[in-house]
Amino acid sequence: MPIPTEPIGSIPRPKWLMEAMAGHAEGTVSDGDLETAADRAIKETIAALEDTGSPVLSDGEQSKPSFATYPIAGLETLAPDGIAIPFADGHQRQLPRLTAGPFRYTTYAGSYTAKARALTERPVKQAVIAPSALSLLYPATGIDGYSQEAFIADLIDETEKDIRSAFEAGAASVQIDFTEGRLSCKLDPSGGILKQFVALNNMVLDRFSEAERANIGVHTCPGGDQNATHSADVDYVELLPDLFQINAGAFFVQMASEAEPKRALQSIKDSRKSGQRVFVGVIDPIDMAVESPETVRDRLLEAADYIPVSDLGSTDDCGFSPFGDDVSTAREIAFAKIKARVEGTALAAEKLGA
Repeated sequence: MPIPTEPIGSIPRPKWLMEAMAGHAEGTVSDGDLETAADRAIKETIAALEDTGSPVLSDGEQSKPSFATYPIAGLETLAPDGIAIPFADGHQRQLPRLTAGPFRYTTYAGSYTAKARALTERPVKQAVIAPSALSLLYPATGIDGYSQEAFIADLIDETEKDIRSAFEAGAASVQIDFTEGRLSCKLDPSGGILKQFVALNNMVLDRFSEAERANIGVHTCPGGDQNATHSADVDYVELLPDLFQINAGAFFVQMASEAEPKRALQSIKDSRKSGQRVFVGVIDPIDMAVESPETVRDRLLEAADYIPVSDLGSTDDCGFSPFGDDVSTAREIAFAKIKARVEGTALAAEKLGA
């Protein structure tokens, strides 16, 4: 059996789609024309991913506003002054703030899955945002007439519905994006927020059967936007033991850009539960150099010293444009890196006899 390899999600959009999105925001491009442009980009992205040899595909998040905010796009009960996420280069992204309840998604992930599923015979993977990330929408000052407890109950219901919508639309697997995990260690070095996040994510996962959870994974990374990260300075070992307390079947773990990969891999070895598959990051999306297949192979061979080959997979450290930054990494470079991951994973499988 080959070593499985999967993408994380986002691919930089083509220039003409970026122009259509900008025109739509300015009111010069209609909803229908924007949808037509996005559908074309999805079709071309899936075809290009197939050309890399990728055995598992995604839509490249071509039509998502961002990996984090797709469920709340257009929600009227939001203010722009939510929690700010600072990045190492000085720029920041800001979440909105919820102003009233009840909390409901405006878009479910299954709508993205359905379009991708219709364009390929290969398995389609769907990324969804973690409930722990969306929990940050609720303000510390509270909301009159809508308690935090009521919000969390609604959030759990909506996240479950989001995941189920992807499976119902034909997703082979669902990936929960949990990039705020490492960031939480920065916000609260005691680990209290991280434990709350893990508990909240498990409240959702506990609604799924063991068989269903086998096809649900969790992605972690230190964030990636405009060639900078938000929490790479946090010791990975502060996150990893709690990460593997999440009741998921697979974990997609940034490793290619990690300063001390052997130390992190040892922590994974010590923390991982039996049967939890670990997809190790072997591609750094914010490094413009394209990894060679041999580099990918060697990173997997190193990981195999800590993770049984039967539970080992490969992935990218992060999406290539998760916050809608489509210019820092060229679209062609993203596909070249994915091709190197696919070929390098095959080399590692051959070497390991997998």
